[in-house]
Amino acid sequence: MSFAADNAASPATVLVYSHRAATRDAVRTAVGRRPAADVGPLTWLECVTGDEVIAAVDRGGVDLCILDGEAQPMGGLALARQMDQEVADRPAVCVLIARQADRWLAHWSRAEATLPMPVDPLTAPEVVADLLRQHAQRPVFRR
Repeated sequence: MSFAADNAASPATVLVYSHRAATRDAVRTAVGRRPAADVGPLTWLECVTGDEVIAAVDRGGVDLCILDGEAQPMGGLALARQMDQEVADRPAVCVLIARQADRWLAHWSRAEATLPMPVDPLTAPEVVADLLRQHAQRPVFRR
């Protein structure tokens, strides 16, 4: 079955994490409900704390996490690194960064992608669609 057919049957769940409601809204608005013709529709899950992110990922069913690298008190970079080390089949991860110089931190955190702040509605859907495609094709490993 093709990715598009699989995705049509079950929407992808995208978790967006930030302590700022405006940042979560900006991400949802920039990406939209369907980031590409062969991806979506998306179901959005919003988290305000790092504990909420970990609990949601532990429950399963999250395909992509978009984490605010500037979130307080726990930043998205630290969350990405924690999930990489502690979650056997973690979702794809994209980190929002305020400065391009922070891309090395995103690499350290094991995030698959970054999006600069403010979120660009022309590039964000493409990044999200690519990550969801890659995640759908990734084999499941158990640690």
